[in-house]
Amino acid sequence: MTLDQLVRAELAVPVDPRVDAMARAIAAKHGAASRAVLFYGSCLREVQLDGLMLDFYLIVSDYRAAYPKRWLATANKLVPPNVFPFEHGGLAAKYAVLSEADFHRLNGPETRNVSVWARFAQPSRLVWASNDAARAKAIAAVARAAPTLLGTAMPYVRSVSDEIDIWRQSFALTYSAELRAERKARSNSVVDADPERYRAFTGPALAAATPTRSGWGRRRIEGKALSVIRLAKASATYAGGVEYIVWKINRHAGTKIELTSWQRNHPLLAAISLLPRLLRSGAIR
Repeated sequence: MTLDQLVRAELAVPVDPRVDAMARAIAAKHGAASRAVLFYGSCLREVQLDGLMLDFYLIVSDYRAAYPKRWLATANKLVPPNVFPFEHGGLAAKYAVLSEADFHRLNGPETRNVSVWARFAQPSRLVWASNDAARAKAIAAVARAAPTLLGTAMPYVRSVSDEIDIWRQSFALTYSAELRAERKARSNSVVDADPERYRAFTGPALAAATPTRSGWGRRRIEGKALSVIRLAKASATYAGGVEYIVWKINRHAGTKIELTSWQRNHPLLAAISLLPRLLRSGAIR
């Protein structure tokens, strides 16, 4: 199969009806600006969704059209994406918002930041699209992700025993370029959850990749700095954002961080003040 065929088939895999309903509700919240909703992340592999935090990307035509408040559109444009909590049908989720133009750009090699293309080089589902044109644009953007990952990582991949090792080392590089709460082995578990999927993608993704020798030292510095900026922004744009940040860290890192009343009342300062402690403890890295 070609890369385009692989991506189309994977994005079209059916999801739990509750996931479908939630995606439609997310799209409805942003009205005519909504173009597509993608479901991704670890919950993709779960059957029991109750008690989990589902992950979505909402793709919109334009940030100004997506929000009633101009400052949210400005924040989304300056430091994409905006992230919001969402509940529907008894399930909890968060969704990130990107414009079609940003989604295409951030899945490609023209951006050093790994945040989007590292995620969409993994399995995802295109749960909802406003029309065939929106669906085609979403598929084309996602199809850029795996070639970007491999093209960027391959010059630094060493001692490969088989093609699965390529993906393990590639994702390990991307995990080092963000502030992550997950343990180091997480990058391996992403691949090991579905090795045959990655075997099928290897040849087509490599054929479409453009080798990019851009130093990962710079990516790490810029990526971690951007993660701090996004963390601070989320504390302002994400209702209950600081609680979610602490929940995620405790869940993935096995810590037992508890927020004080002051931190709950001052989420932006709390997010910033927690960072040194989290780095020292290894809860994020």
